[in-house]
Amino acid sequence: MSRLGLDSTTHTYVVILQEKGGARLLPIWIGQPEAESIVMQMNNAKRERPFTHDLCKSLILGLGGTLRRVQITKVQQRTYFAELHLAGPHGAVQIDARPSDSIAIALRLHAPIFVQESLLGTMEVDDDETPGSYATPPATPPSATPNEELNAEQLKAYLENLRPEDFGRFNL
Repeated sequence: MSRLGLDSTTHTYVVILQEKGGARLLPIWIGQPEAESIVMQMNNAKRERPFTHDLCKSLILGLGGTLRRVQITKVQQRTYFAELHLAGPHGAVQIDARPSDSIAIALRLHAPIFVQESLLGTMEVDDDETPGSYATPPATPPSATPNEELNAEQLKAYLENLRPEDFGRFNL
């Protein structure tokens, strides 16, 4: 994963996947709960209770499985599709999943994320922005230190106070 930000035109979160060792990108707009889950994992922040993606990690490991990779497979009618490629005691299995959930789980299990070649492209930047100038969110919410537990209110306040200019502008 390359970046997570807020699209200033739609006011929705967008995760930007960047080709490893390359310049091609894939932006995927995601919901707030998935953005929160991804941000928490990126910052190694702990929660009082596990997120659904933490539960998925526990289930995979508890059943003796491993997440081999996430594969973002296609887009249909502006909806992206992904698969979790799992290996376990009874063989390999592929599970249909949303890309946002798949990314959150892959981050927790340190699994690679692959994207169908045809989905990768380049992004244009507004004229008043410098190419490659997308900012990233602060490494840690101002009210927390890494590995510190955040309650729901603190996390919500952190995400709500992020400004679009903290992330740059996304035009496709």
